[in-house]
Amino acid sequence: MNDMTALGPTAYDPSYDPIMDPGPGRGRDYAPTYWIDTAGPAPEDDGPVQGEVTCDVAVVGSGYTGLNCAIALARDYGMDVAVLEANRTAWGCSSRNGGQAQISAGRLKRSGWIREYGLEMAQGLHREMKEAFAYFERVIEEGGIDCEAQRGGHYYIAHKPQAVPALQAEAECYREQFGYPAEFLPREEVFARAVHDQEAAGALWEPDGTAIHAGKLAFGYHREARRLGVRIHTGSPVAGWVREGSGYRLTTPQGTIRAKAIAIATAAYTAGAMSPVTRARLLPIISNSVVTRPLTAAELAACGFATRAPITDTRTLRHYYRLLPGDRLQIGSRGAITGRDAPQERHVASLRAGLERKFPALAGIEFDYSWWGWVDVSHDQMPRITRPRAGEAVFYAMGYGGNGVMYSAQAGRRMAQLVAGESLPDLPIFKGELKHHGPLTPFRRIGQRFLYRWYHLRDERL
Repeated sequence: MNDMTALGPTAYDPSYDPIMDPGPGRGRDYAPTYWIDTAGPAPEDDGPVQGEVTCDVAVVGSGYTGLNCAIALARDYGMDVAVLEANRTAWGCSSRNGGQAQISAGRLKRSGWIREYGLEMAQGLHREMKEAFAYFERVIEEGGIDCEAQRGGHYYIAHKPQAVPALQAEAECYREQFGYPAEFLPREEVFARAVHDQEAAGALWEPDGTAIHAGKLAFGYHREARRLGVRIHTGSPVAGWVREGSGYRLTTPQGTIRAKAIAIATAAYTAGAMSPVTRARLLPIISNSVVTRPLTAAELAACGFATRAPITDTRTLRHYYRLLPGDRLQIGSRGAITGRDAPQERHVASLRAGLERKFPALAGIEFDYSWWGWVDVSHDQMPRITRPRAGEAVFYAMGYGGNGVMYSAQAGRRMAQLVAGESLPDLPIFKGELKHHGPLTPFRRIGQRFLYRWYHLRDERL
């Protein structure tokens, strides 16, 4: 019954900061993203929790991970599931991302996996990503989700000649250590096969990569979950929970939920006061994004887009971009440090400068959409899908580091398997818990400011 009107929709807060604010609010409107504006009406939900609700599993968070966990619990195990969302469906990361589905999760490359975990474990992670990508595609197909999927692999562009050797080595690592047919493309082949990015000195091409409409994907997951009998309670922020008998009692503003297990999927928007299990486990960082007006025929010719697949460059503060249906260009990058600073126009100006370096023909082009969102970066730059405390039926899946559009479907399914008592593959992302950043988390931003300046210097001048 989509009962946001009963609450009176709360205005979008552009300066919300998950480190400084106690929680993401209640019933807040969406960020002004292209995805939400063009996704069509939000699907019907079950409104805020009223009185007492009982279920087998309470899923906290209605983004890609939470909805996929609910889908798997209902579909594969016949469980009674209630999804609890503080604001509106996919209000956080899932409606603010770049819509790029790649064959990875977290921020480490394949060579980084080998250095961190050894070759055998890295190969296991690669198999997990291959399975995850196939599952992601299957959920979309079987659910009949029209998310404007644009396939064609993923192009990882060297934004300067100094970045070429590392991409060549990564392509070789893919082929020799993982048997995966990645290719290194010289500049002229990037121009012929992908795009006339004037910065491009070459590119690593991964065969698996899909660009999607982030809002339509989220709303499709939502509809599939409700078709399977899942209840989705919006406007229901979870203040916390207590152990009660053989289960848990979760508290929301207008009611309580009694559940046998809790599955947490709140990512960068995790409320610090909700539970010690999830407090200070991530360092949320901001990613800004803009979408242009539709490009003219002359502008399209100048930009030379031969693909609508996802594209990323090699900056540490990376640019990610793509050509959308309707011939708009979307581009994003890392931006502000704090929520209070996020609305500053200089972050949009920085994106404009990056766009114009790549595509001089688009100098001065109008932006029809501008937004930002928080990214869930973990201490070791890899996600966790885990049961952090033995003896407790509390689970979480988060820490994708801005690379979770694809893997969140598998992560939700993996968390459902844990809830159901199944064992998962022997991989580091399924072990232990996310490292605690400690009470000094807000002060880490001082170091982040210095790091961003260093990254910018290294990316642009060295």
